[in-house]
Amino acid sequence: MSPRNLLRRIPKSTSLHWQNAAANRTSSLISHVHVPLTTRAPLAKHFYVCRRTLSTPAPMVNVSDLSIERYHALSDATMTTLLERLEDLLDTVGNDAYEVDYHSGVLTLNLGTHGTYVINKQPPNKQIWLSSPLSGPKRYDYVPESDDWRYARDGMGLGELLDEEITDMLRTKVSLHLEGVSGQIQE
Repeated sequence: MSPRNLLRRIPKSTSLHWQNAAANRTSSLISHVHVPLTTRAPLAKHFYVCRRTLSTPAPMVNVSDLSIERYHALSDATMTTLLERLEDLLDTVGNDAYEVDYHSGVLTLNLGTHGTYVINKQPPNKQIWLSSPLSGPKRYDYVPESDDWRYARDGMGLGELLDEEITDMLRTKVSLHLEGVSGQIQE
């Protein structure tokens, strides 16, 4: 079997960093002999090694013990509470460019030039997903011990993050009080 069949050709457009594998192999085999670059280059045009550097770690997969009915009760209570508190906040701020909308499990908070938050239920994963104009996408799991929705990577609660970011954007103290979710469920 020839080396061509052993190494896969990888298009340069799929890589962030390229290393000339054939040139490295050739130079390591004859390290004591000087081989001009022009001699090594034709060998290298067929063999490439791709090394990827990812800026974010792979997603964390959490298996939830929640029943689907309990998930819907908790997530619906959270989304309803969040909607009510955001409506009250926007009424207090009094800026017509800001608006909040909740439809089909998706809450959208438009803060004009500050950006738009999208918060939605993800029943297959039993999570609440957040897309923030400041911190980007996050996936929140329900944590019974703290009785709220927490991001597994940093342990921060959904309400904590929203309080912090919206406070910074609006330059007014915001406290949405999203903890204690199970107490908000109407049985």
